[in-house]
Amino acid sequence: MRATRLTLICSGITHGVRKSGFPSDEPLEKRSVKLAQALRDHLADADRALCGPALRARQTAELLGLSATVRQDLRDQDYGIWSGKTLVEIEKDQPEAIAAWLTDPAFAPKGGESIDDVAERAAAFLDEMRAAPGHVIAVIHAAVVRAAILNVLSAPLTAFWRIDVPPLSVTDLRCDGRRWVLRAHGLPSLELNGESD
Repeated sequence: MRATRLTLICSGITHGVRKSGFPSDEPLEKRSVKLAQALRDHLADADRALCGPALRARQTAELLGLSATVRQDLRDQDYGIWSGKTLVEIEKDQPEAIAAWLTDPAFAPKGGESIDDVAERAAAFLDEMRAAPGHVIAVIHAAVVRAAILNVLSAPLTAFWRIDVPPLSVTDLRCDGRRWVLRAHGLPSLELNGESD
């Protein structure tokens, strides 16, 4: 069976996210547009491309030259009533809720998703990709990348916030049909066009 290579690219960010905000559906900031354009020429060819439904994920995929299929299961964490607000605003009004969000994977903002929920979606996606040989590029969000890495490493979700996932960072996962391995995380753009096995 042909091996699976899964390249996860964290979408660029928006002005709201740059201000330490919980994202609403906004376009990419100018710096992210430039970074995505610079990354484009360094991506290895893929058999298939996927992306989350958020505008920033779709724009990132387009700037990378990918004809990506939009998938709802690759969406960012749903922040519920926190969407569009900054961390400072929420911490001022709900300090206990922010503390719970940072320490308890089962906590969800009102109307939103918990880290447990995101991890469940990421696990189902990895299970599906295990049976999809070839190279797949998925433009997704930091929360989904973290959840996927923890799944591959069989690490506890309490380690979620210990993984740094910068905008437009690249995570390389490989699967032999039985198990996933983390090949690389945070690859510099010049190292992306390497061998796929």
